[in-house]
Amino acid sequence: MKKIGGFINPWGNGHFTRMMALDGTIRNKAPGELEIHYSSSGEIYQKLLRKFPASASNLHNIVIPTPVDGRCGPSVALSLANFFLPVGGRPPLVSVMKKYLVDEGRLYDSQKFDLVINDGDVGSNVIAQKRNVKSVFVTNQFRPRLWTSRAYLYPGLVYISKNIAKASKIVVADSPPPYTICEYNLNFPDSLKDKIVYTGHFSNGRIASPGPRSDLEGLIDGSTDFGYWMITGNKSTNDATARKYERIFRTEGMRTQRRIVSHAKNDPAIDRVIGRDGRRYTIPEAFEKQIDWLQIDVGFLSEQEKETVLDHCKYAVINGSHTAMGEIIGGKAKPIIGIPVYDEHTNQIRWAEERNLGVLAKTAKQTAGAVSRIHKDYNKYQESLAEFARNYERNGTKKTAALILEMLEN
Repeated sequence: MKKIGGFINPWGNGHFTRMMALDGTIRNKAPGELEIHYSSSGEIYQKLLRKFPASASNLHNIVIPTPVDGRCGPSVALSLANFFLPVGGRPPLVSVMKKYLVDEGRLYDSQKFDLVINDGDVGSNVIAQKRNVKSVFVTNQFRPRLWTSRAYLYPGLVYISKNIAKASKIVVADSPPPYTICEYNLNFPDSLKDKIVYTGHFSNGRIASPGPRSDLEGLIDGSTDFGYWMITGNKSTNDATARKYERIFRTEGMRTQRRIVSHAKNDPAIDRVIGRDGRRYTIPEAFEKQIDWLQIDVGFLSEQEKETVLDHCKYAVINGSHTAMGEIIGGKAKPIIGIPVYDEHTNQIRWAEERNLGVLAKTAKQTAGAVSRIHKDYNKYQESLAEFARNYERNGTKKTAALILEMLEN
């Protein structure tokens, strides 16, 4: 039996989402023929335990160094200070880095992997190369353009890209050029062209057997004039985005704009409906009374509800994360308004804006203007989105799984 190791960077949810989509496809293509192990830490490790409760012995809790949270995502100042000093109860980064590499090396030695899949974990690339283990690095970044960050971060990008280059194969989870959303985050040198494979997005696909319609779905039935405002990311990014949205909703021109706000928190207490009459309702109450709603806040959308919201909405507001952008502009052909948190987001939103697939907005005033612009020029966006959607490659998991199984056989 062949043995695969999956190493997942715990910073953000995108790495986990991609790897779990790939996991299901690999197991379907080679049922009972593979033993799969996963390594991560923090909330991602806890998610792995919940997803694979019967395979806890194949799950490994190895702490991977991550940035220190600030008010609006990672804090550059605190993360740099944490390199040699303890910050906020976290030990110095150099000691975490040393232990992480030692622990992963021991895992390699004990399990004797035939192949490893690394999503965001560049250290595992280095270990795989030293132990002559085949490796696949799944990514939507290599050497991103720096827009808002300072130039002193560039040496770090060079260091990371050199370690990514150590992989046997580099899988870009995006459509091939010229329809590559993450184009400005790649910038591959010609020397790596034989290693790079554009497999397509790791999309979830449509729900095969939808269940009973929820009260939320019933409430928005027939509505197509609303925006879908997504809040995603780790806690600091999530909280900062929620505060930013509240400021935007108070600006002139946004007070009467319909919206659904998804908070990405599994907390039913968040669920509420604000009617145009200014009153607040529960979602079941609003559905029963068929309230003329202005804003719906949802802690956590089911996959079916998310599909319904995306099918009905006029546009979506996101931070520019790669997975969400692919699903919305490619899978649903809906324009996006991107409010970036990281340079990665800025690059991807700017790429979309240049192709009339969405609008980049950094302030509350710009966001309100973007909503007005999309309403005004909606036909223009629809034309560009239709072309992009026709060339959107959504079979990334199937193609990556096929590549991995072929590498195992050879």
